[in-house]
Amino acid sequence: MRALELFAGAGGLALGTEKAGFEHVAVAEWNADACSTLRRNRPHWNIIQGDVRQLNYSDIGSNIDLVTGGPPCQPFSLGGRHKAWNDERDMFPEAIRAVREIRPRAFLFENVRGLARQSFSTYIEYIILQLTYPSLLRKTNESWQEHLSRLEQHHTGTGGNNPEYKVIPPRVLNAADYGVPQRRDRIFFVGFRADVNAKWSFPEPTHSQYALQVSKWVTGDYWRERNILPTQPTPSSKVIAQLSQISIDSLLTPWVTLRDAINDLPDPRLNTGISNHVYQSGARPYPGHTGSLLDEPSKTLKAGDHGVPGGENMIAFPDGTYRYLTIRESARVQTFPDDYTFEGSWSEAMRQIGNAVPVELAARITKHIYDALILAEPQKLHLKRCV
Repeated sequence: MRALELFAGAGGLALGTEKAGFEHVAVAEWNADACSTLRRNRPHWNIIQGDVRQLNYSDIGSNIDLVTGGPPCQPFSLGGRHKAWNDERDMFPEAIRAVREIRPRAFLFENVRGLARQSFSTYIEYIILQLTYPSLLRKTNESWQEHLSRLEQHHTGTGGNNPEYKVIPPRVLNAADYGVPQRRDRIFFVGFRADVNAKWSFPEPTHSQYALQVSKWVTGDYWRERNILPTQPTPSSKVIAQLSQISIDSLLTPWVTLRDAINDLPDPRLNTGISNHVYQSGARPYPGHTGSLLDEPSKTLKAGDHGVPGGENMIAFPDGTYRYLTIRESARVQTFPDDYTFEGSWSEAMRQIGNAVPVELAARITKHIYDALILAEPQKLHLKRCV
């Protein structure tokens, strides 16, 4: 099956899509260092470097099964300016244009958890309705609120009987719940063309925080299997009693910790010879930014506009010392393969990783889409274009 990736960054989502079984007809990204990373690691991919607003989809071809992408998140990020639809970096209109012009059988778009905030609820409704009726374009000099009103009237009128795409209600997923060694919440938009008889739902979690807590404080398996003493304070007897009441047989797999992700890598202060595994000095904690504990999933890796955010990209060791995660360690946290090399300076490579979708989470979701498309039987519907 054929896929097109937009806003690809360093390729986390694209790698997961590839792992799920899709073949990329093109991968589009504007950042030069990110494109260098893509070309170095996937030289057979058709990498399109440039502004997606200038992309002519007729040059890419037809019969594309899946369009994916992560429109720039800064307009909605908790750490950004929250300008949303007033931010020139809001690329959801371009994601919707791709769906309108390509007419893929399915799409997947992701963004930061901040987009799920109540203050953006109306804009989420606007995104969903545009993806449901992508051919109902915004008119010249029409505000987005006026366009939303027109979409709502179309949806509640006769247009609601003939959607162009069936859009699943967007959901926030925590990557740690799918075996990624990182607490990382992202919102996902998934939809299928109305003539595709796809029976789809978000994949169920495979890992849980409860299971990790039980393995630490009830069975002790976590510490025993790693041959280490507990590095965290023992919870209260009340908490342990509550954990002891949980049926172990009902638990999922424990969350994967930062230690599990990076423990086999040597100290980067040594001359390791491992690609992208180089020590970076200067790590220090400050209020609200105290690094990631070794025996918990990493905090969310972030990509700052003005360099690497300190606290989120550090390890907080049990002895009270700190250091930055190396590029290779950060890639492990985002579940990139070890043979994947990042181009650019340290801060630029860390930005690429911080912006990425964890590969394994992307693979889980897009494999569900792949399977649904394989099983789907086209419905004979008359798809009336909106005017």
